[in-house]
Amino acid sequence: MRQHRSLQKIYQFIDKKIISRFSSIQIIVFYYLFLTLITFILFQLPFFRQPNSKVGLLDMIFMSVSTTSVTGLTTFDIHTVFNTAGIVLLEILFQVGGLGIMMISTFLFIFSKKKISLRRRQLIMIDMNQPRLSGVVRMIQRALIILIAAQFLFGIAFGIYFHAKGLYDNWGESFFWGIYESISAVTNSGFDVTGKSMIPFAHNYFFLYVVMFLIFLGGIGFPVLLEITDWIANWKDKQSRKKYNFSLFSKLALVTFLGLFIIGTILIFAFEKNHLYKNVSEIQAWTSSAFYSMTTRNAGLQINPMTDFQPNTLLIFSLLMFIGCSPSSVGGGIRTTTAIIVFLYVISFLKGEEKVNIFGRRIDDDDVRKSVVVMNLSLLFCFFATLILMATQEQKMIAIVFEVASAFGTTGLSLGITDDLTVIGKITIAILMFVGRVGTLYMLLLFVPKQTQDIGYLYPTEKIIIG
Repeated sequence: MRQHRSLQKIYQFIDKKIISRFSSIQIIVFYYLFLTLITFILFQLPFFRQPNSKVGLLDMIFMSVSTTSVTGLTTFDIHTVFNTAGIVLLEILFQVGGLGIMMISTFLFIFSKKKISLRRRQLIMIDMNQPRLSGVVRMIQRALIILIAAQFLFGIAFGIYFHAKGLYDNWGESFFWGIYESISAVTNSGFDVTGKSMIPFAHNYFFLYVVMFLIFLGGIGFPVLLEITDWIANWKDKQSRKKYNFSLFSKLALVTFLGLFIIGTILIFAFEKNHLYKNVSEIQAWTSSAFYSMTTRNAGLQINPMTDFQPNTLLIFSLLMFIGCSPSSVGGGIRTTTAIIVFLYVISFLKGEEKVNIFGRRIDDDDVRKSVVVMNLSLLFCFFATLILMATQEQKMIAIVFEVASAFGTTGLSLGITDDLTVIGKITIAILMFVGRVGTLYMLLLFVPKQTQDIGYLYPTEKIIIG
């Protein structure tokens, strides 16, 4: 009892004297840095390593950042360094890094029947990119149950499928890799732990479409996922279905996600039909195009070597990776809603409209400003990272641009230059991965004081010549 009270006093002291001094964003970023440190320590333990495996300090730090941000870029072959226990550890870390620290920790609080404080709810709101406090805990409960259930059920299904196809020697091995593939798809981790990624499944079209569905589950955004499940639950009641309205966020996220998927599929097919897909069937070409349009958004899984694609296709991949997934999802990048709001803002400007309107609603001016800031900062950040890599690495420009987009979008695809990066290159890519996972705007706000004082007055307006 005394020990419990002592721990409670220590917690209260830390909360009042230390944590209260920092903003919610600063605490969230610190949590991810702390998770990276813990990941690094765990990776050093012999229990998770192959006998006599040796990895440099910087390479293991790089791997830790890549795991925390569920990116998938590595500077060494994972299967030669980590044993079976290490692969299981990776699966656990994918959950924490992909689903979010606050989601996992809050679910543990709920499971242990502990009260969720207002401060923790604020942290959840920040980590999940939510605009309000109400409903965040309920959202976490439902989203986590759906995603974990999907990983388990599809993992079992994959295990049965692998065993039926004779891909592995026994049931245990089939289920082990089936669950890994399921977790990898839902959390969009993209780590290649076998050295072959999904190349052995390039002609298993049904399996590839199921994997695409799982990538969609993880990348569409937790609030959108819940609204879709609510809509499906009301499907039998036609009257309720007609009354159900998706939020503006869900509409924008869905339309943008699916729109980018369709446009990406068409462009990839058009660029590669007379090149990579020249001697393959129509269904294989379209399936491969659809798979890459989906996986380049954040998952990083591949069924062909990246070097087989043409430069213009690689640029499309880079754009898709830069945009990434929806907010409040497992993905990185600038996020889909940022891209669509900036696009709608440009359209509104060209039409001479002062406000951005869509689906019978007006997008808040503050959200428009944030989207423009995120877009510009992200472009600037990736531009300077590209300059640094071009000045320090002896690689082709397309390979560097591709690597930067992959790191920032936490995707994990590469043209094979990750292993050859210099110290400066590895540090640059590691920073990109971390920023891509946390978010450009949050990294900027990290240096803003906890409380800002409004000046209380406005300066005179003066017109500036533009263009």
